[in-house]
Amino acid sequence: MVNIYHEKDGNISDIKEKTVAIVGYGNQGRAQALNLRDSGINVIVGNREDEYKQFAKDDGFSTYSITEAVEKADIIFILIPDEILDEVFEQSIHPNLSKGNAIVFASGYNVGFGLIALPDDIDVLLLAPRMIGVGVREKFLDGEGFFSFIAIEQDATGGAKNILLALAKGIGTLKKGAVELTFKQEAELDLFNEQGFGPAFGRVLLTAIYTLLDAGYPPEAILIEMYMSGEMSYTYQAMAKVGLVKQVNFHSQTSQYGSMSRGIRFRKLPLRSKMEEILEEIQKGEFTEEWEKTLTKLKFKIIKFFATKQKINRIENEVRDNLGLKTYDVYEQKPPTKEDIENLKEISEELKQFEKYYQ
Repeated sequence: MVNIYHEKDGNISDIKEKTVAIVGYGNQGRAQALNLRDSGINVIVGNREDEYKQFAKDDGFSTYSITEAVEKADIIFILIPDEILDEVFEQSIHPNLSKGNAIVFASGYNVGFGLIALPDDIDVLLLAPRMIGVGVREKFLDGEGFFSFIAIEQDATGGAKNILLALAKGIGTLKKGAVELTFKQEAELDLFNEQGFGPAFGRVLLTAIYTLLDAGYPPEAILIEMYMSGEMSYTYQAMAKVGLVKQVNFHSQTSQYGSMSRGIRFRKLPLRSKMEEILEEIQKGEFTEEWEKTLTKLKFKIIKFFATKQKINRIENEVRDNLGLKTYDVYEQKPPTKEDIENLKEISEELKQFEKYYQ
């Protein structure tokens, strides 16, 4: 049976005399730093010279370079993106660790798939909130808490568990519950949610939208009905609160009967086989091996460009304009250069499939 930890299991006094360095003051970094400080823990921030370091100063933290913060701390939270973590760890963190330090990861990816080399005289911990940064802060302040996944990869000091649970209590997750996994399990679950569920959900949503467009319904009404109203987010909240099936009781009986009686028509879709295939690729490390290749980073750039050219983007912009809503350019992607195209010749046929898919 899986171990689940709550408030009674963590003791802040276990880390009261220690200095915690938050490396990376982004959304998660800021939220966890503020929560730990409010819990009475000594927190410093390590960040490169950018606006986030200034944000940390404005929030009243002592700020340092990443190297200096690691040198000064007993416990180091690594809250930087996975795609740059291995380089930052090798250059700025690993050389400055001391025997008996604890390093805390927010994602199991790099450790779980063996992408970084760890010294054997430190504690290696995982504290991965299942909540966005702003939610981590809000749920701490309102006393509700949030779920997290935790793990111990290495217990060099013999006190890793006490440190981990004290930190978990400090950020506020034990009020809801911390579930113990391995680093690799956390990474696999995260990747599967992104690759096995997210794309399937997105394809169903797009298919529904295009079906209604072809049937002649106004685009504004379709997008509002399908997701722009925000109603779907309340349904998800109800699922989390009372249960996946029980939440149907918040809908009309017409809605309940329609979804239950028609849902059976989708039972033969080959979702399970596709999802099992994706999960197996993740578990075997095939996705990680693919993603770590230089060519894949370039391939990603091209695929993302294709994605920006989907019909739905144009429809959304027109709808938002008609509804008087702000349009965001968070998805802007420059077209591939001639050099990019030349470097991708060997997978040109594969890229054509992506281009066709996104058209």
